[in-house]
Amino acid sequence: MTKFTDMALPEQLIKAVTDLNFITPTEIQQKAIPWLLENSTDLIALSQTGTGKTAAFGLPLLTKVNPKSKTVQGLILCPTRELCQQITKDLENYSKYSKR
Repeated sequence: MTKFTDMALPEQLIKAVTDLNFITPTEIQQKAIPWLLENSTDLIALSQTGTGKTAAFGLPLLTKVNPKSKTVQGLILCPTRELCQQITKDLENYSKYSKR
C-alpha cells in the first residue's frame, strides 16, 4: 500500500487526512491500519516519535466507534496530559467530516 486511498478507510477519513496533507502512510501506518480494520483487539506497537502512531491506531478506531453510543468503545493510554491533549486534537481533526 502506498497511499491512504488504497486502504479500506471511509471517505470522510480519507478527506480529513488529505486536508492534513497525509498522502503516503508511514511504515507503522501501513502495518497497523489494515490489521486494525480487520481485527477488534488490543494493539501494542512501537515506533519513533513523529512516525504517525496516532493515525495508525486512531483512524481504524474512528471507523469502529458509534458516536451515538454513550458506552466506552475504545481506550487510549497516554503517559502525559500533554500527549493526551495532542491525541485528542488529532482525533478531532481526523473525524471532522464524520457524522457525530
